Amino acid sequence: MKTLKTMFMALTVAGLAACHADQSRDFISGTFVSSAIGEFSKADDTLIIESAASNNFLLHRRTGYNLIREGVTGKRQYEREEWQAVYDESTKTLSEIKKGKLITVYPDSGYIRIGKRKYIKK
Repeated sequence: MKTLKTMFMALTVAGLAACHADQSRDFISGTFVSSAIGEFSKADDTLIIESAASNNFLLHRRTGYNLIREGVTGKRQYEREEWQAVYDESTKTLSEIKKGKLITVYPDSGYIRIGKRKYIKK
């Protein structure tokens, strides 16, 4: 009987702890993709976000793009960037350190947003 009570209490505590987990913070780590086409270019972004110490995150951005000039699509070009960001628990956002980009998290919808650009989690 004591074992059953102990097990019930442990499950209750675990359940309560899960209810208080930060859903936005848990969602951030992973791979996100975005594509855009405009009059002058088309681009595909991959953003890999990994948790570092505490509320710090490391972001790896890989971009492939084609410039479009006079209706002709140029050859594929590539860029890489590494960002560092800090998660703000009160606003549930990431702030990129160097350029001050704000990364808004939408875990219920499965995406993040950097400015107007939407990245969908893979």
